[in-house]
Formats: sequence, structure tokens, C-alpha cells
Amino acid sequence: MHLTPGKLWGMRRMADAHGRFKMTAVDQRPPIKGPIAAHHGVKDAPWEPVAKFKTMLIDTLQDQSTALLLDPHFALPMGMDVLKPQKGLIVTLEDSIFKETPGGRLSSEIDQWSVGKIRRVGGDAVKVLAWYRPDASPEVNRAQQDFTKRIGEACAKYDIPFLFELLVYPLAADAHQTKDYVEMTGKRADDVLKSVEEFAKPDYGVDVFKLESPVNANDVPGTDGDGAAEVQALFDEMGRLAGRPWVMLSAGAGKPQFRKIMEHAYAAGASGYLAGRAIWLDAFGHYPDWDAIRAGLEGDAVDYMKDLNALTDAKATPWNTHPVYGRDGAGARFSPRDDSFRQRYAGI
Repeated sequence: MHLTPGKLWGMRRMADAHGRFKMTAVDQRPPIKGPIAAHHGVKDAPWEPVAKFKTMLIDTLQDQSTALLLDPHFALPMGMDVLKPQKGLIVTLEDSIFKETPGGRLSSEIDQWSVGKIRRVGGDAVKVLAWYRPDASPEVNRAQQDFTKRIGEACAKYDIPFLFELLVYPLAADAHQTKDYVEMTGKRADDVLKSVEEFAKPDYGVDVFKLESPVNANDVPGTDGDGAAEVQALFDEMGRLAGRPWVMLSAGAGKPQFRKIMEHAYAAGASGYLAGRAIWLDAFGHYPDWDAIRAGLEGDAVDYMKDLNALTDAKATPWNTHPVYGRDGAGARFSPRDDSFRQRYAGI
């Protein structure tokens, strides 16, 4: 794989100087809107407190982050004046409201939002989450595949990295049902791995995978725990199937559990993390006490990120050394490096 100039620049913007991703997710909508709405006893959370919390996340956590993932509803409008220009800017494209059908879940883009707008606003990468189950109906899976291909093609057109997140979810026949953005109880590792295998195909144009643990977070032992070898084998296979740089998501896992996940991920070749609730959920529990929220973010959340970052520095694989770019990493260097560049570089 050879990265085009825009994708290369975006990848570099998301990472630190050594090619490791330490990225904080601030784009969550239901996990933030839901508790705020419940506190106020209303159906829909007021815009102001949701945006205020997201802006506080940017303000308190960006110094420990190489990039932040923002949404166009709340985080971008209020938070962009706070975001430091030295930080990478990832912007989400998928609507948090998915369509539930008898055959499975269908994803869609946020209305009046697009890859082109993300590029125009200064985004360094486009992030999309797609729900996927290999055993969902063929019609649903085809729609999810087409949805992803369409975005991958737009990212190629606008020369911006495509950061793709996959989550398995319960089908109608599964015992544990939830529509929340949390890890599926009783998920099968095979569903996670088959999903990664499908979207690693070149048709989708994925540049970075954002992946969930193939094993339920509470069952991940850490690299020194009982059953570590079996779990590590699943992480290793997930990294092999991804076939390009990948990072881990937290999916609402607790702090200790997510750190164990990261131990296995780094042993399997992951290049970092893109996490949200594992970092800031404890502090958010103090809502509506804004002083207590800020204290929690500046205290425990920052301390946790410092620990994660130390682990990342020690164990993560720099993204630009991934074998997909060739043995010498030539595919992750600017090209062409001569006076033919302006003629050979394609415009929109």
C-alpha cells in the first residue's frame, strides 16, 4: 500500500512524532446525551450542557492526546476555539441513530454532513462506525458494505484518511439485547474476526481500523494472567486480518479492563488507542457538578492517560512501520519527491 499525500499527512497529524496514536474520543452522543436527559427529566438532552461537557473534555484531555475525535453536533461548534491547532482533528460522519430491522442494523451518515465538509472544516481524518454481524441478513450486510465503500471512495476523492470502527451487536435471536453503545454481552470472537476480515478488503479503502476486543473486556486476563496465551492468539489473528495500522476502542470498558486489553493489543502489533469512556466516564458521573467533573478529568482521567501513554510509548508499533507499507516503509513516505509532483497529484 502506498499512501497518497493527503492521507499521509492526515496519518501523521493523528500520531505523535514516533508514529503512535494516543487519541481521545469526544464524539459520543447517546452515552452523554442519555444521562443528561435523564437528570433533567426530558426526552432530549439540552444542547448547552452536552456541548459544555465535550468542550471540557477537549480542554482537560488534549495535552495527553495526539488527536481528538469530535462530532459536528456539539464538540465542533463549541469546542473548536479550545482545541489546540497542534492536535490532530478527527471528525465523525455516522449518525448515532441507526435503523433496527429484523435482519440487523443499518448505518447512515449524519444528515447535511459529508466527507467533503469534514475536509473543508480542516479535518485530518474521517471516522465512521458501522455495526456489523457476519450472520446478519444478506440484505443488511450488503447495505453495510455499500455504506462503507461509499465513504471509502469519498475519502479517496478528498484524499483524507478513513478511520473505520467496527462493533458487533445483538441480533433478534440473541439472549442479551441492548441498543446502547456498549460491548455486546456474550459476543463471539469469531464474529469480531470475520468482520475485520471482510472490511480489510481493498474495496473499502480503510486506512486505520478502530477495533473492539475479540474477547469480552471482563474476560481479558492481561498478558500475565491465566489464559493469556489463548486470548493473545485471538488478538494476534485480529491484527493479522486487519492488514494495516489499527487501534483499540474501549466500548465502555473500565479502566483496569481496558489497560489489559491494550497489553494484548500492543503485543499483537496495535499502534495505539482511540478511547473515550474508559478515560472520562468516571468524571462524567458527577454531572451536574461541573467543578467535580473538571477535578475528575484533571485528576484521575489525566493520570490514567499518562499510564496508557507510557504503555503506548513502550509497546505500541509505530503506524508507519506496518508491513503493509513495504519492508522499508516506502509506502508511508511522501511521493513523488521530485518536480513532477504537481502534475502527477490528482485534484478533486
